[in-house]
Amino acid sequence: MGNKKGNRRRFGSVRQYRSGRWTAGYPGPDGQERRSPETFATKKDAEVWLSQVEADLTRGDWQDPDAGAVNFEEYALQWVKERGLSPTTDELYRRLLRLHVLPTFRAWDLDEITPPRVRTWRAERLETVGETTVAKSYRLLKAILETAVEDELIRRNPCRIRGAGKESAGERPIATVEQVDALADAMGPRWRLMVYIAAYGPARPEEQAEMRRPDVDLETVGVWVRRAAPELTTGRRVVGDTKSEAGKRFIVLPGFMRKDLERHVKWFAEKEPNGLLFVGEKGAPFRRSTFGRKWRKARAKVGLPENFRFYDLRHTGHTLSTQSGATLKDTMVRAGQSSTRAALIYQHSPLERQKKVAAGIDALVRADRQKGAEQGGAKPSGADLVQDA
Repeated sequence: MGNKKGNRRRFGSVRQYRSGRWTAGYPGPDGQERRSPETFATKKDAEVWLSQVEADLTRGDWQDPDAGAVNFEEYALQWVKERGLSPTTDELYRRLLRLHVLPTFRAWDLDEITPPRVRTWRAERLETVGETTVAKSYRLLKAILETAVEDELIRRNPCRIRGAGKESAGERPIATVEQVDALADAMGPRWRLMVYIAAYGPARPEEQAEMRRPDVDLETVGVWVRRAAPELTTGRRVVGDTKSEAGKRFIVLPGFMRKDLERHVKWFAEKEPNGLLFVGEKGAPFRRSTFGRKWRKARAKVGLPENFRFYDLRHTGHTLSTQSGATLKDTMVRAGQSSTRAALIYQHSPLERQKKVAAGIDALVRADRQKGAEQGGAKPSGADLVQDA
């Protein structure tokens, strides 16, 4: 491919088609001849494009234009497979892909996914799906395409929407001590202890599902969390490690729970030495579906809203811990959390607590002002008169 005699370019070449449009070509680092992906209206436009390619080669920024011709669905599924994820996370990622990402991007190659297409996809998802699900889906898409950048299949990540991956779910509800007691009674003797450990531990449901007789310490009044058994949506029970290394812990329980622990181990736990602590009426391991039916009935009986989940008992207990004077580190250890970000989710301060804080400040200020007035003989300030009015 050449130009008229005397006009040979130092790098690459341009040529005009019969239509009048121009094309450009150049030798790649691998020796293969590369053509411009599109034609140009003028010769100058073609030469400018060649100059940009030459600059990229000189800087080491050149990227094979065919590298991104990789089907997104194939790449995404392989990405999930190679992560070495826990069963629950693997299930979550595959569900997000199947329901929210692949319907839009499955037929496209990696280099065909552009920022405008990502923006359109997100906007359409927000019209039919909750913000939290869209944020999770966006983060997953961004992570997959970030790996594609690292693999040098695409130059830049097209997921560039500021704050799109941030979840802004509302604060979860918490129950009162009276409501926790009512829930424990409504769930019946077999599941009473599970309610209390969830609220006052606070232990995750999957952690309780794998607790065993040796994990109970009646002398100290507490339970060990050594393993977890989350249940997938398929119903398969996956026994394995806790959510993180911090999840392996000893939970000291309130002293009033000693009798509940004793009775449960004696009446309901599996009889063999290493038997499960929580089993159903027929001796089967804890199942979310069976427990869920009982939970919904108990919740309705107590008068809690339908969006109050069993997992919210963990929020309840964690909030009580912080209100009892526990430090951030204390709450992290009790909840089995490895990051302060996760622990701070539970640092609730509801209205009644704020009233108590305000009342405490009021009492301190009044006492200090009164003390100053007595020592200096000064009259109460105008602010005091207003407050007392």
